[in-house]
Amino acid sequence: MTTFRIGEAAELLGVSADTVRRWIDSGRLAATRDEQGQRSIPGADLAAFARERAAAPDTGAGSSSARNRLRGIVTAITKDQVMAQVDLQVGPFRVVSLMSREAVDELGLEVGSLGTAVVKSTNVVVERPDH
Repeated sequence: MTTFRIGEAAELLGVSADTVRRWIDSGRLAATRDEQGQRSIPGADLAAFARERAAAPDTGAGSSSARNRLRGIVTAITKDQVMAQVDLQVGPFRVVSLMSREAVDELGLEVGSLGTAVVKSTNVVVERPDH
């Protein structure tokens, strides 16, 4: 059975380790202690918790067939006369979007803005690190 340390769970959920500890202490997230007394979270429980959080209402989102919504902060914008590149930091991941300059201006995007990358793809590769 796969288990995750608190720091790993926090990274996967995009929150701080303190937040994960609070969820464990309040009973929202199940954890066990290993022989050294360190807390770990069973993978199946973490997956169920992540699904619950993802199913929570997404404020500001209308109806869409896209299922991949990645909330982050705008870290860079590069514009020319027609196009723009917008960089979002989503947890530990950088997500880059190419869009029209007009779209950036209409959305009022600027460095430091909150943004959500909405991704719909028919080809998604899932990798698993070697153990």
